[in-house]
This record gives sequence, C-alpha cells and structure tokens, in this order.
Amino acid sequence: MPTAPHTARRSRWGEHGLAWAFLLPSLVVFALFIGYPLGRTIYLSGHANDLFGAPSRYVGAKHYTDLLSSADFGRTLVTTGLFTLLTVVPGVLGALVLVLLLENRIRGVRLLRSAFALPFAFSVASASVVFAVFFNPASGVLNGLLSHVGLGPVGWLTDSRYALVSVALTTVWMNLGYNVLVLSAGIASIPGEIVEAARIDGASGLRLSRSITVPMLGPNLFFLTVVSTVHALQSFGQIHILTKGGPDGSTRTLVYSVYEKAFAYNSSDFGTASAQAVVLLVVVLACTAVQFGVLERKVHYA
Repeated sequence: MPTAPHTARRSRWGEHGLAWAFLLPSLVVFALFIGYPLGRTIYLSGHANDLFGAPSRYVGAKHYTDLLSSADFGRTLVTTGLFTLLTVVPGVLGALVLVLLLENRIRGVRLLRSAFALPFAFSVASASVVFAVFFNPASGVLNGLLSHVGLGPVGWLTDSRYALVSVALTTVWMNLGYNVLVLSAGIASIPGEIVEAARIDGASGLRLSRSITVPMLGPNLFFLTVVSTVHALQSFGQIHILTKGGPDGSTRTLVYSVYEKAFAYNSSDFGTASAQAVVLLVVVLACTAVQFGVLERKVHYA
C-alpha cells in the first residue's frame, strides 16, 4: 500500500502532466509560427543566397556589418524613428484630449464617442485608400480646401517634405478609435467616490483632469504607448498603399525596407532582408524594455 509521501508525489506528477497536456497545443503553435520563423530568419541572416533566394554559403556577420556601414540603412532607421514619434505621441495624446473633452456633460456625447471610435472599424487598406483620395494632388479634399483660402496645391504624397507626415497622419487616424476605446474604458473604471470627493474639495475642469483623471489613467496610457510603438515600428500596409516607400525613400521604414530587399522588384536578397528583420526585432525589444523600465516605474510610483 503506497505511503502518504508517495501518494503526494504521484499527485503532483499527475498535476504537472495535466498542465503540460493543456499547454502542449499552445507550445506547438508557438514553435511553428514564432520559434521556427525566428530561427530561420537568424539562419538566413548569416548566409548569402543565390538568385532564387536559397542560402548558398555562410558569411557570418557580413550582412550586419554592411548594414551598419550603409548610409541608406542609417537613413531608414532615422525615418523609422521619426515615423514612430509622429504616430505614437499625437495618437496617444490626441486620444487623451478627446476622451477628457467627452467627459464633459454635453448633448450628443454618446454619438460623439461612437464617431471617434469609428476608425477602429476600418482596415488598414480601406483607411489608406480613403486618405489617398484626401491627399490626391489634383482632386483631393485637402488641396480643395487650400484652394479656397488662396493657397497652392501641396504634394502630400509626392513631396518628400510632406510624405512622411501624411502617412503618419493616416496612421494616427487609424489608431484613434482603439486609443479612445481603451482610455474611455479606463475612465469608466475610475471609482466614482474618488471623483466625487475631488469635486467636493473644489476640483473641477482642468484641475480635476490633471490631479485625478490623468494619474488614474496611467496604466492605460502606458499600455497604449507600448502597443502604439510596436505597431508603428511594424507598419507596412499604409506605407505600401500611399507611397511605396517614396518619394526618394522619405517614407521607407525598416519594415518596408525588409519587404523591398526580400520581395519587391523581383528581389530575393533574403540574407540582407533577414538581417534587417533581426535588427527590427532588436529595436522593438529595446524600445519596449526602455518603456517598461522608465514609464512603468513612473506609473507605479505615481
């Protein structure tokens, strides 16, 4: 007859086996769709390839050293950083301002909330096509408005001075609905007694928002900042539809550069593209680590 320790040990092994059985499907999916592609990308980044893209010979870190010494790649990194700033900061702050304004007791506030959340329902392709019509230099809405005030047409997508800002504006609008929904949910979760106590103490309007609402929204703002940064670094669809990385490479981000090296214009330089993909992964991990190390600590101690 088994003793108590043996019975307890057998029970623990049974619980561990059951836990691994439940985890196994997720681990298989993770290995197939994340682990293997990541390992294959690292493998390809260390090999040269033939005309058909098949790895031919080991070249070590040559692709990485070529990238780090390339002026075009440096420009791509700068463009990626600027695009991230132009989308994350206005996207999060703009959604915060809208949500705070919608907290005022005005007529039709529910309709306004639905209207501001509407961009969340648009796909990247449909939103990009809509903004391509807005930015059209000949018949676009924006240039039509400029003509009414006596200003000449602007090449929103064909002038390197405005193209990146135009694509960033499209991205901000696309993300606005999601950001508004997250911050609205955060405001709804603020205990009513805290807000009421602040009102009794005389806080209202801007002071109430600055002292109570915004600090209480700290976790939501942190979440949106991290998610928006990752999405900005991975943006591709709107860039491809609106500018295809142009004009003159002014909207070529790191993701789009990977696409150009690997697939565009009948290219099959998988080695360089894989090295760029690994660099992108490092950039995403570094940005996320910095945000968790700086912003999360401020949210925690706020």
